[in-house]
Amino acid sequence: MERKDLYFVLFEQQKDFEQLKNLIDREETEKIIKLLSLKMPIVITGVRRCGKSSLLRLIKDKLDLKEKEYLYLNFNDERLINFDVEDFQKIMDFLEEHDSSKNCVLFIDEIQEAKAWEKWVDRIREKHKIFISGSNSKLLSKEISTILTGRSINISLFPFSFEEVLKFKNIDLKDWKLNLKIQSKIRKEFDKFIESGGFPQRIISGQDLIVSELYENILYRDIIGRFNKNLTKSIKEISLSLVSNVCSDVSLRNLSIMSGIKNISTVKKILDAFESAFLFFSTSKFDYSIKKQTQNPKKIYCIDNGFSTSLGFRFSQNKGNLLENFVAIELRRGGKEIYYHKEKSECDFVIKEKLNIVKAVQVCYDLNESNKKREF
Repeated sequence: MERKDLYFVLFEQQKDFEQLKNLIDREETEKIIKLLSLKMPIVITGVRRCGKSSLLRLIKDKLDLKEKEYLYLNFNDERLINFDVEDFQKIMDFLEEHDSSKNCVLFIDEIQEAKAWEKWVDRIREKHKIFISGSNSKLLSKEISTILTGRSINISLFPFSFEEVLKFKNIDLKDWKLNLKIQSKIRKEFDKFIESGGFPQRIISGQDLIVSELYENILYRDIIGRFNKNLTKSIKEISLSLVSNVCSDVSLRNLSIMSGIKNISTVKKILDAFESAFLFFSTSKFDYSIKKQTQNPKKIYCIDNGFSTSLGFRFSQNKGNLLENFVAIELRRGGKEIYYHKEKSECDFVIKEKLNIVKAVQVCYDLNESNKKREF
């Protein structure tokens, strides 16, 4: 890539980064700031458009960084399509030539779009604080882990939590347990939230169309694009099945029959691609035998309820499934190791810490006399 072209893009991207204003603080901001004392690159991963760029800007503001004390670089830019490995050094030259601070902080967005980025980061990590974001779990692949093992910290970012949405809507939670009016507002907002989900652009605009367009973008860009074009129709069918049946058991064989893909291994690769793009995640049936865990069906969950309500095929509202999916997201957000239990009795979630099950969570939207015995 021509040096002058790269420098032009870098100048323009600084302007774009500075234009991010009036951002809602994220729960992860302070957590990440505290991790700086470990002096390792911080890698932030999550589904596209969940707020990673905004989080980088929030971190920059918390650190009170001035011009020339930081550099923002977004690889999800068509002007960088010809960026190659030797161009990484030109970035360092840019810092030198424009009198940037010796310990300039680097904010690098969608870094998975650049080849061999991990070797560059490993080379410069001693001299710079580095914050990295990405929308694909290639960031956590075995090859990268080999180079950065013990030398980076991974943070998962999700769409807005319910508490973050309440902050955005200026609903004061102070003394909410004693204030019936605030409790009523919270219930009303929660009913909206488990339907609409927490994608920042959806919350800000109120437009459901944003969610469906985002899903289509991720589907084609991060999943369909990785497979043979002949599989496009089958992948769409699997996608519709998953998004319409969150909180349900997923069988590779059933998906194979439904999609018409005879090779079970290919179906598994497609499911892995959905998880790699952070669209879905799964829980295994708990068993002390790892072999049995892998043999049993997994339960599938969606990264945001907005996808399920906007794209899923449903005959009627199922608030119970939406609530269960919400709980699954919150448990994952909290870093919990979760499974489901299904023997003579069932439990939606069991939480494991080290070798022990420490908590069981059963989800019920409307507890009444007819279902009380079953739910307990």
